[in-house]
Amino acid sequence: INAEYMGNCRSLQSFLPTIPATMSDTEETPEVPQEDDTPSDLMGALKDVLKRARAHDGLALGLHKACKALDKRAAELCVLAEDCNEAAYSRLVTALCKEHGIDLIRVPERKKLGEWAGLGQYDKAGNLRKVVGCSCCVVKDYGEK
Repeated sequence: INAEYMGNCRSLQSFLPTIPATMSDTEETPEVPQEDDTPSDLMGALKDVLKRARAHDGLALGLHKACKALDKRAAELCVLAEDCNEAAYSRLVTALCKEHGIDLIRVPERKKLGEWAGLGQYDKAGNLRKVVGCSCCVVKDYGEK
């Protein structure tokens, strides 16, 4: 290291503003608890998965599209509403999931599943105005693992 270079560094330090120390060396910075974005329950996690899949165009909604995805084995996950009007509808989706080894999750209400799948209409204030029920939803692409 050149002595001239060291002299220049010392002269530059005199131009830098001095910052007063506000904490002593013995004090530690307080621990800030990190917020965890992972939901604590199954329905909250399912809502996040459906939202992410919808953003990546990985959802199949309705009986026709869901059955096509289940038959092609393109489905990663199937979500079925328990309050479905047609018993044959539920039996068909359940049988296809069982036959092809696709995970099936049941949710209590069609309206909630429709809201999570993006079938709700919102007003300008961001409040939910109208929700279309969805009896079956298939996740073909999670978006990110």
